[in-house]
Amino acid sequence: MRRFFQRLIGAALLDSSIYEEVEADRSAFSQAMAVVVLSSLATGIGMGARSGVGGLLASSLTALIGWFFWAWLTYFIGTRLLPTPETSSSWGELLRTTGFSASPGILRLLSIVPVIGANYYLIVGVYIWMLAAFVVGVRQALDYRSTWRAVIVCLTGWLIWFFGMIFLYSTGI
Repeated sequence: MRRFFQRLIGAALLDSSIYEEVEADRSAFSQAMAVVVLSSLATGIGMGARSGVGGLLASSLTALIGWFFWAWLTYFIGTRLLPTPETSSSWGELLRTTGFSASPGILRLLSIVPVIGANYYLIVGVYIWMLAAFVVGVRQALDYRSTWRAVIVCLTGWLIWFFGMIFLYSTGI
C-alpha cells in the first residue's frame, strides 16, 4: 500500500522515473485502474454534490470511459501514426502510465467544499495538471525523447475525443 501512495504522489509530481517504473511493472495495472477509479469518483462526487446520485454515477462513468477512449486514441496515434524509431510500447504500458496520470484528478473531490467548489480556476488547474501528467506518462510509455511529440499526440487524441463527444451529444446518441 505504501508503494501505491508513493507512486500516486510521484505521478502527480510528474516524476518521470515513477512513470518508467509503472510502465515496466505489469502488476501495476490494478493500481493504475484504482487511480482512474478514484479520480473518476472524485469527479462524480464533485458533480454529484450539485446534481444528486445520478450525477455522481454519470460523471464517474463518463470520466472512466473518457480516460479509456482517450488512452486508446493516444496509443493508436502514438504507435501507428506518429511513432519515432525508438517507439516501443504496448497497450498495457500506456494504460498503466496514463492511469497514474489521473492522480491529480483526485483533487476534484475538493469541488464539494462550498468555497472551493465555486472556484472554477482550481478545477481548471487540476485538469491542466492532469493533462501535463498524461503527457509525461505518454512520453515515457512511448519512449519519446521529445515532450513536444507527446504533447502533439495527446492533444490530437484529446481533440478527436472531444469533437466525437460533441457529435454524440448533439445527435442524442
